[in-house]
Amino acid sequence: MPAFVTFGRILFAVLFIYTGATKLFAVQATADVIATKLVVPDVVAPYAQQVETATAMTTPQLLAIAIGGLEIIAGLMIALNFGARFFAMLLIVYVAVATVLFYDFWNMAAPDNAKMLVDALKNLSIIGALCMIIGYGRTTRPAEAAYGDV
Repeated sequence: MPAFVTFGRILFAVLFIYTGATKLFAVQATADVIATKLVVPDVVAPYAQQVETATAMTTPQLLAIAIGGLEIIAGLMIALNFGARFFAMLLIVYVAVATVLFYDFWNMAAPDNAKMLVDALKNLSIIGALCMIIGYGRTTRPAEAAYGDV
């Protein structure tokens, strides 16, 4: 059983490693998508402006790099089972926020929202798998008694 869990954990982590790499390889395209959906709040705007000046990058570009890095690092840590619970929690927050911001199927008409709804449900299942990673953890399970060893 632990071999299947390890294999499944690695296969699951490939999703985040791949999507994080694609975000980093196409930072500007990712930043453009983020810019259409995200507005910097007025409370944070002065600080965001300081960071933009210091890095010579826009806030959506910085977020694209941060999100891509988070996905790659979290995917690798889940695959290696090193801090998997912590990184799964981070990914739950990220996937939940991304689902609410980017898959607003509730604002679309019924036949047109089908793809958005399916994508949101896929993200919901990813959150479920991340919850399983948190629940399973790193501890070893005791051996189950064989039939007749009662």
